[in-house]
Amino acid sequence: MTDRNQALFDRAAQVIPGGVNSPVRAFRAVGGTPRFVQRAQGAYFWDANGQKYIDYIGSWGPMILGHGHPAVLEAVQKAALDGFSFGAPTEREIELAEEILKHVPSMEMVRLVSSGTEAGMSALRLARGATGRTKFIKFEGCYHGHADALLVKAGSGLATFGNPTSAGVPPEVVRDTLVLEYNNIQQLEEAFALHGNELACVMIEPIAGNMNFVRASVPFMTRCRELCTQHGALLVFDEVMSGFRVALGSAQSVYAGLIPGFKPDMTVLGKVIGGGMPLAAFGGPRDIMSKLAPTGPVYQAGTLSGNPVATACGLATLREIAKPGFWQALSARTQSLVDGLKTAAAGAGVPFAADCQGGMFGFFLLPELPQNYAKVMTSDSPKFNKLFHGLLDGGVYIAPALYEAGFVSAAHTDADIAQTVQVASDVFATL
Repeated sequence: MTDRNQALFDRAAQVIPGGVNSPVRAFRAVGGTPRFVQRAQGAYFWDANGQKYIDYIGSWGPMILGHGHPAVLEAVQKAALDGFSFGAPTEREIELAEEILKHVPSMEMVRLVSSGTEAGMSALRLARGATGRTKFIKFEGCYHGHADALLVKAGSGLATFGNPTSAGVPPEVVRDTLVLEYNNIQQLEEAFALHGNELACVMIEPIAGNMNFVRASVPFMTRCRELCTQHGALLVFDEVMSGFRVALGSAQSVYAGLIPGFKPDMTVLGKVIGGGMPLAAFGGPRDIMSKLAPTGPVYQAGTLSGNPVATACGLATLREIAKPGFWQALSARTQSLVDGLKTAAAGAGVPFAADCQGGMFGFFLLPELPQNYAKVMTSDSPKFNKLFHGLLDGGVYIAPALYEAGFVSAAHTDADIAQTVQVASDVFATL
């Protein structure tokens, strides 16, 4: 039988760079042929060959209800009938903003945009505009979108600012970006001692899903908050991935439960708030957000911002996940997957560490959970590739890279989890 995935990939490679419209989809890290999705429903998708997979990517996080949830479909279909895009305000933009603010009280106002990259770069511009400063801190292994100033790796020392990680990014664009090691309090304190009065913000993924799944420790997050407050820098939470994914109040609600009085100054959101449509947002206190155009000097705009079909999708999704019992059930399902994988790996003698929160999880082929990017990258890449393809052959689809998080949806059943663990157990035995 002809492999339609391969045929489509070959055809795509002729007209799309690398054959994909986002690099990780190309399977370069793991080898093999990308699966071209024909359709999806619930916790599953079917590829171009008609093969069914249990989906643990969920569009990289947004599909928290599973694919094709009836309430979301109904909302999107109704919105589409009313019009695809207007370039003018709609009532639903207000409703979505109100719904977001209701659950994330650190924000008093929110601006809707169309992608996480757009939200991240706009939040950075606003932080600089609000503080009158240009320098900022980010952490190695945290991804905040592909804006030039954020495509940066660590310099040679704390006094040295970052170096570009992409061709086409001039060194001068990242000269104000200081890249530190995640969860390293000593580096953080030294950086503030050197540059504190010049820093506009600290931008951080509180749960770093672009390192698979690495939590900021409570002492580290506490110090981030203290130093930002002390030096007049803004603490910017990038919750594009963790927002409405790890808890109804997002990751910041988890830290607020552990650190008395904790809240970030600004928040960047995406993925779940769009329910699978291109939609993201950034927000914060009124005094900061009022500095945005048209009421302030910091410019930001977007033709499709607040798109009526996307806001319908996002609003319906947020209303579903706010229903009683939703988070308890989702968290229990995710925990059962992680526990099952741990047990299966232990039974095969495979080094394995895993963690989860809400509907987000990650694992490493390491004896203990890593705390920073350098440790994440010591995970056994060849062994992961073998695990990935073994799961894929068994009808289980996880991220095709060892540094990407996984996602469980409300549509995953106990049978799906059991099947996944069984397939993983069989693969672990061969590693």
